[in-house]
Amino acid sequence: MPMDYLLSFLIVTGAAFTFIGSLGLARLKDFYTRLHGPTKATTLGVGCVLIASAVYFSVQEDGVSLHEILVTLFLFITAPVSAHLLSKAALHQQLDTLTPRKGRADSNLNE
Repeated sequence: MPMDYLLSFLIVTGAAFTFIGSLGLARLKDFYTRLHGPTKATTLGVGCVLIASAVYFSVQEDGVSLHEILVTLFLFITAPVSAHLLSKAALHQQLDTLTPRKGRADSNLNE
């Protein structure tokens, strides 16, 4: 019974983080702030769901379920790297941002 509460907590927490990340991706105004949703909140949400899956299958079967742990590790390694590369590409393309840049008067989207 305590295992059910732990699994339920992890799944609900993961779903909440994933929803918040998706909402941030849809609602935030510029590219740089939109990066936060899928790279931070959604990664934590998917990580919680994968940990819940690893715990469930480790309890149900003999031995530790390594598939979910490896996927979680891969996700936590690749998400920050991909976000960094996306932001570097956006800086190279000089995409508009909400905060004014030095030397660019037209970079504020609110104008």
